[in-house]
Amino acid sequence: MRKGRTTLVVLVGLAACAATAVVARELVLAPSGGVSITDSPKEVMDQAWQIVFRDYLDTTGKYTPERWRKLRRDVLAKTYASPKDAYEAIRGMLGTLDDPYTRFLDPREFKEMQIDTSGELSGVGIQLSIEKDSKELVVVSPVDGSPASRAGVQPKDVIVTIDGKATKGMSTEDAVKLIRGKAGTTVNLTLRRQGQLKDVALTRELIELHAVNHQVNTSPDGVKVGYIRLKQFNANATKDMRAAIKDLEAQGVQGYVLDLRSNPGGLLVASVEIARQWLNEGTIVSTKTRDGIQDIKRATGRAITTKPLVVLVNEGSASASEILSGALQENGRAVLVGQKTFGKGLVQSVRGLSDGSGMTVTIAKYLTPLNHDIHHRGIKPDVLAKMTDKEAQQLTLDDLGSRKDTQYQSAETTLTKQLRTASALQKPFLPTGTNLPAALGGR
Repeated sequence: MRKGRTTLVVLVGLAACAATAVVARELVLAPSGGVSITDSPKEVMDQAWQIVFRDYLDTTGKYTPERWRKLRRDVLAKTYASPKDAYEAIRGMLGTLDDPYTRFLDPREFKEMQIDTSGELSGVGIQLSIEKDSKELVVVSPVDGSPASRAGVQPKDVIVTIDGKATKGMSTEDAVKLIRGKAGTTVNLTLRRQGQLKDVALTRELIELHAVNHQVNTSPDGVKVGYIRLKQFNANATKDMRAAIKDLEAQGVQGYVLDLRSNPGGLLVASVEIARQWLNEGTIVSTKTRDGIQDIKRATGRAITTKPLVVLVNEGSASASEILSGALQENGRAVLVGQKTFGKGLVQSVRGLSDGSGMTVTIAKYLTPLNHDIHHRGIKPDVLAKMTDKEAQQLTLDDLGSRKDTQYQSAETTLTKQLRTASALQKPFLPTGTNLPAALGGR
């Protein structure tokens, strides 16, 4: 049998996104079982089978080595007329595991997944959505400095056609396929804005995807708050976070609100490195495979700031977001505000297969610093702050971290309380005064 090339990437995310961080070449050995593999589709099927057989961590109780060997014999005994038929067989094989995070990706899907967390893509810089009521394809926002931004594309513009193709009934995924393309090529959009149609020709280019937005907010009582929103843990997240913290430090903020709401996760290494930017000491996360091997990640004493920190989370904060928030909470570095997190405590690796397809496979679970397994349980915030469905629907991306954002207001209030407490503890004890915390030595 030929050697099957696999790309290995460790990730933690709802969408099981990946970027090529670690590359490993592995020899795919044929197990005993009497089944001969004679064509390429079956070779890819066997590569997928082997990956599960060697590395899969069962969390559903649906996997046994004996059952998996029998399944291999069954699927390889059949004839497949095309790669598409083989791909469906692989999906069916993985479906028996009942694990939504162990899944097969055809070559197009695998390439799209790599783009999503590589930190850059070739396109025009438009974030898309389907408008809830009209079901029309609308612009959420153009990426700053992108071809779309320079051409004057605006939020809430309706995209009527893409290169002459009507978008009615089109999904965002299908629209993205048409809009993305090779740098230097052109895509023509027809936009509708306030009832008027406008044709826009946009030249695609390589666009860097920034994972972080940040700004200085001033609370009602005059506290300078550094607000940082981390959107995903992609390949740019670590450097973007470092730049944001340093910029806010230079502007003299007194404390921070780190917004991880609706952040679905991403690269494991990014969550660890970002935790190290906030933590000077302590365990960040440990991972445990089916063989019981634990890989423990710790802080390295290189935190950029030690100023008070509040972390905003909600039910959409998952995986890498939970690693970061759990590390900061359990090390006493931050107060968590918001709602209980999603509860996805599994680690996947991404493997590229020999024909350009790929798969994600659950290989480990992660534990918080206090050895809590949060899978299906989530992390509870220290301060509960809910947002009603009506508030969520009315809130725009520009409103996040503003006075219109009630959860942010709760986080800001929590931060200012921390600052007042810290200020009181720093005051000397006066026998005739009422500075009780100082009198008790801060206890």
